[in-house]
Amino acid sequence: MALYLGIDGGGTGCRAAVADASGRILGLGQAGPANIASDPDSAAANILQALDIALKAAGGGTIHAAGLGLAGANAAGAPDRLRAALPFEHVAIVTDAITAIKGALGPDDGIVAALGTGSVFASQIGGTIRQIGGRGLVLGDEASGAWIGRALLAQTLRAVDGFTHFTPLLQGVLQEHGSPDAIVARSLTSRPADFATLAPRVAKSSDPAAAAIMAQATKDTAEAIALLQPFNSLPVTFLGGLGPAFAARLHHLAQRPAKGTALDGALLLARQAA
Repeated sequence: MALYLGIDGGGTGCRAAVADASGRILGLGQAGPANIASDPDSAAANILQALDIALKAAGGGTIHAAGLGLAGANAAGAPDRLRAALPFEHVAIVTDAITAIKGALGPDDGIVAALGTGSVFASQIGGTIRQIGGRGLVLGDEASGAWIGRALLAQTLRAVDGFTHFTPLLQGVLQEHGSPDAIVARSLTSRPADFATLAPRVAKSSDPAAAAIMAQATKDTAEAIALLQPFNSLPVTFLGGLGPAFAARLHHLAQRPAKGTALDGALLLARQAA
């Protein structure tokens, strides 16, 4: 029996699904982060670990084709380096935004705003996908969990320097770290997923500093959606851990729930790659 592998890998974790030719899922697996640009070695190891768990759950067998939607797949050379490390004859590697939109929209026209550890926005019109953003925390990922967490630490340091007023939230962050230098030290070793652990605290807070960060993140999200809108006619599907927060903040937009998951999109990609 031909088996197909779908992988959804982001900055927080990696999910795998093994399915038969009809799309029936036979086994699932999960492992650590899979950003093939920022940490390719760990990403490859986590992908293989998630596959191993999913394949064992499926009762074993051989993968005929694989579809992988991965953070960092838009970095030059990253997909080719990963492909060389994978034991599959047929494999397609795209960004996690592509598999997210394929899973969320199916064949329908629409816009996807994916806001998790990272962020990316994409539209699908007549089968053609246009993606914007998704370039990582150093150069972008506005409104993502990592961006929000980094902004919280940055605002705390700005308050230390006197550029802005301390709020209870910023004072608490400084007290937890003990000193400004400790915040800087944390930033030097933090991955996007580490910054993102601070995001729920900001998103749920009524503190003025949190409100300012979320206001900017909402503005950035609205601008990205507007860039993808032809005549303001497409519904928006919000995905990711922060998706519900921004869906509520942008409730005036026409919205539509996802048809499926990024894993569904990855499995579709695998069948197309066979």
